[in-house]
Amino acid sequence: MKLWLDGGLRDIESARVSVLDHGLTVGDGVFETVKAVDGRLFALTRHLDRLARSAHGLGLPEPDLDEVRRACAAVLDANPMPLGRLRITYTGGISPLGSDRGEHGPTLVVALGETSRRADSTAVITVPWTRNERGALTGLKTTSYAENVVALARAHQQGASEALFANTVGQLCEGTGSNVFVVLDGEIHTPPVASGCLAGITRALAVEWTGTHETDLPLDALERADEIFLTSTLRDIQAVHRVDDRELPGAPGPVTAKAMRIFDERAGDDLDP
Repeated sequence: MKLWLDGGLRDIESARVSVLDHGLTVGDGVFETVKAVDGRLFALTRHLDRLARSAHGLGLPEPDLDEVRRACAAVLDANPMPLGRLRITYTGGISPLGSDRGEHGPTLVVALGETSRRADSTAVITVPWTRNERGALTGLKTTSYAENVVALARAHQQGASEALFANTVGQLCEGTGSNVFVVLDGEIHTPPVASGCLAGITRALAVEWTGTHETDLPLDALERADEIFLTSTLRDIQAVHRVDDRELPGAPGPVTAKAMRIFDERAGDDLDP
């Protein structure tokens, strides 16, 4: 495998990032995950726009998006595969031990790993920890991901693939790496970005293409919903057949199945919507 590191392709065995990189020492970095299908990336422009917004939100130098595009193309060409997870990571670079940034400049890594298509439905759990809708990192896709690691590990322990959070005022927010949608009385709803959830790329397309309502929802909406589904870069739209101890038989239900069909058709028509 070859990856891009600071200006060129490197063999994975020889690619090295400093142990003093701020992305390692304090989680000072941003990233994007992009779906690669037969060497072609989906919604790359939207992902790069969000990468730049996240970097700005952290106060990092503006990434050179032309270089990022070149890096993505080079990594795709060097690692052919039918379905891949392309990861763009952009960090504060070599810095002192502590929260202050150094003068070395940012680090850019682009890597690609093979993946497989997700199942049509999955199980999720809710967790007792909250998202902070007023935090300094709210809405930014940063490498400070340990909270998600802990919650996802609990989900796996309970036979689920995702964990869902409420925010500090008890509203449904998001998953560790996904956005959540519920079907109530035949209509699709998802928490607004003001809830503290990440403005997911797949979320935005699903809202646009399915007529979803952005609605403040209490966490117990999961107990009342006729159908529930998740969206993310690698899930696309994925139905939920169990949330905690509640079974949703027949998932994907009719509304979710229609949303899945619409997404597949629209995404197939335009790789960079």
